[in-house]
Amino acid sequence: MDKKLARQASIRRKVNKFRDIIWVITKKFRKTVLVVTGIGGIQAMEGSLNIRVKRGGIWYDFGCVGHKVITTAFAEFIVDQLQTETSVFGDFKYHQIGTGSTAESAAHTALVTPVESVTTGTQTEDSSKVYKSVASIAITANRALREHGIFNNATPASGTMMDRTLYDVVNLVSGDIYEATYKLTVSDNT
Repeated sequence: MDKKLARQASIRRKVNKFRDIIWVITKKFRKTVLVVTGIGGIQAMEGSLNIRVKRGGIWYDFGCVGHKVITTAFAEFIVDQLQTETSVFGDFKYHQIGTGSTAESAAHTALVTPVESVTTGTQTEDSSKVYKSVASIAITANRALREHGIFNNATPASGTMMDRTLYDVVNLVSGDIYEATYKLTVSDNT
């Protein structure tokens, strides 16, 4: 067991759990404010990313490392697909990781500093309103990972990025396995 990685994962999992609680509380508060002010509820899409790292045969769970909104490019892509459907709509399964630390923005269309090969994730339905894609990425060199993106093309520059998540650095070594679980929750205001 790698005690340093286990300690890092344990601390991050606790911090991320606290962030999850704050996120849920503020989300309910924001919805209440909209109803009280007469604006009403909002239908939305929200991405979340959980990561685990396998080192020496042991999995270290970092939990949910980020909740964020989708990219502008993905929102525009959905509108385009409602007008003229193409087969690439169901292809948002390509995961890429990176070391970039630039703040997240809905305007991003690519990772800031991508590393490792793009990996195809397994697509499932976590629930009737939650899309899930899980990918395991083999780490080939020591990395200080900070960012994750999900795309609809194995060549990210040729596709659309659904979401970019920036998180606290996770230091990995060659031979580690990085597992990303990306979820897209579609809200119907119920």
